Amino acid sequence: MTKNILVTGGSGFVGINLLKKLSLNKNVNLYSNYYSKLNFIKIADVKYVNSNLENIDECKKICKNMNIVIMCAANSSGAAIMDKTPLVHLNPNIRMNINMTEAAYEAGVSKFIFISSNTVYPDVDFAVKEGDATFDFFDKYYVVGWMKRFSEIIMEIYSNKIKLNKMTTVIVRPGNLYGPFDKFDPEKSKVIPSLIKKVVERQNPLQVWGDGNDVKDFLYIDDFIGGLENIINKIDSHEIFNIASGKGVTIKEVLSLILKIENYNNLKISFDGSMPKMIPKRLINIDKAKKILNFSPKISLEEGLLKTIEWYKSNK
Repeated sequence: MTKNILVTGGSGFVGINLLKKLSLNKNVNLYSNYYSKLNFIKIADVKYVNSNLENIDECKKICKNMNIVIMCAANSSGAAIMDKTPLVHLNPNIRMNINMTEAAYEAGVSKFIFISSNTVYPDVDFAVKEGDATFDFFDKYYVVGWMKRFSEIIMEIYSNKIKLNKMTTVIVRPGNLYGPFDKFDPEKSKVIPSLIKKVVERQNPLQVWGDGNDVKDFLYIDDFIGGLENIINKIDSHEIFNIASGKGVTIKEVLSLILKIENYNNLKISFDGSMPKMIPKRLINIDKAKKILNFSPKISLEEGLLKTIEWYKSNK
């Protein structure tokens, strides 16, 4: 049976990569929204509509006749914007998330997949499992952590806390994603695209925010999309999944690999502790995804960085 799938945020990093992969499946009809972006990669056979998800009526229009909704749309940014203007992550995202769940429910959508964040986890030095999310957020994640956690609770309500016509919701907490179609804007980019841009441009001295010892879990976008596909095809009850690499790596190690790939030597690296930085250590446990989804990352960090650099140099 052919399914109608709506991917919100079809002009964004995750949305574009997800639509590319799903478009290979001829048993689905793909729909997507974008908002006020004149130039972005449009995937063949996807029906696009320009709609503002902060408007409930527009959300209801795009949810009609959908079987599955994947909520990729979000206001997102890098450390600088999160540090200076954290409210950009609060009200717009809450309005979009509430509107879309309400619209999907009223339209009779059978499954709603919400892309959350690992910012919902506390500042701990062990690999966090799905049940470790609390309301004790890392200070600089306080606003975005609360926004994501509040939205997760909304998802649980639609699945578990109403008596009639429940809607299956699945919450996905990604690692730190990177890859083609990411943001390479200096103001909005996250750490890997920021470092790639600086290295490719041969900046010298090359400035790194923080001391370079922060530990993060980086996952190449294709591996993340593979995990999402398994959720689409296999999960029909309310669940929460960490989709990450399951490995911790420092920013210094990432930079070293990028320099190696680009054969960029004899430069001065400046670590600036005064610039915005995020949580010092984030490790993520992916045992649940391995067991239930048969999820296993296939692309190494070095291979993923190489693919991302090649894409950036071809598209910058």
